Amino acid sequence: MARLELSDRERKVLEAVIQTYVETAQPAGSRQLARKFGLGVSPATIRNTMSDLEEKGLLYHPHTSAGRVPTDAAYRMYVDSLLPPRPLAAADQRRLARQIASGGGNAIEAILRRAAQSLGVITQELGVALGPSLDSTVLRRLELTLERGAVRTIFVETKGEIADVALAEVNRVLNERLGGLTLREIRQTLGTRLRDSLPGEEAGELLNVFIEEGEQLFDPTISLDDDNVLLGQASVLADQPEFASGEGMRRLVALTETREHLAEVLRSRSGLPGISITIGSEHADPKLDTFTLVTSEYKAGSLTGVIGVIGPTRMPYDKVISLVRHASELVGELLE
Repeated sequence: MARLELSDRERKVLEAVIQTYVETAQPAGSRQLARKFGLGVSPATIRNTMSDLEEKGLLYHPHTSAGRVPTDAAYRMYVDSLLPPRPLAAADQRRLARQIASGGGNAIEAILRRAAQSLGVITQELGVALGPSLDSTVLRRLELTLERGAVRTIFVETKGEIADVALAEVNRVLNERLGGLTLREIRQTLGTRLRDSLPGEEAGELLNVFIEEGEQLFDPTISLDDDNVLLGQASVLADQPEFASGEGMRRLVALTETREHLAEVLRSRSGLPGISITIGSEHADPKLDTFTLVTSEYKAGSLTGVIGVIGPTRMPYDKVISLVRHASELVGELLE
């Protein structure tokens, strides 16, 4: 599609319409823009400029209102060409850092869960996080078989290869000391049960990982792999006007219930530099054509994943972009 060229007046009017609609969720009228933004021209001139922008596919005119509403193309132009740089406010930086870093546990799952929830609350959108891909990381997987055939797989990251004899020793100690216990009993007594096991040096280092991270490793409420996505509080998004109707709420519910598909969408953004933004009809899936997805990749050594928010196309892009970028940096630092 050819790049649209806008006059200086058209740019100012388009920015004013977008800002007004983001703030009010109501179509913007020419008199309203003239009063609020001091554009230096009459309401009639603004109205004519809005008509020109409508012909260019950047605004549309709801039949129930005299005002105009931005199109997906308008948001795209705004993000790519009109959005002024906005440094994140110091108060938001501190709030985000405090919420992501606080709370129980430093396991990957716990950090990502706090990050998704914190982003959602601060942006008033739906926070999303995808666990890191483990393909290029040196890992050993230990499986504990639970009562009634349930299986819990625990991922433990190590600094290098672990000899098979050390793994066998750890497996023996874990089964001897923890077999027959509930997960609650394991979490409460793990340190005392493993500290006097006296394995070899290499096996002892691996057992120390279990002791230090036992609260998270044996938490039955957390199960995350790179096929799953963590979501913040959908109730924050449900308060927005776009989801007040039955159809809007159905779309939101469908989005939160199809996490595997959302994980695929997020996974496709892994490896992309900087901020990734997909707006409305730009999504390949029509189920997402009323949503905007803003994400950034986080990195910690060889671990990479995706963090961001999803919400209606009407969102404060400048603030959201700054918060998502900062959240990805914080998550990377904590995982390091």
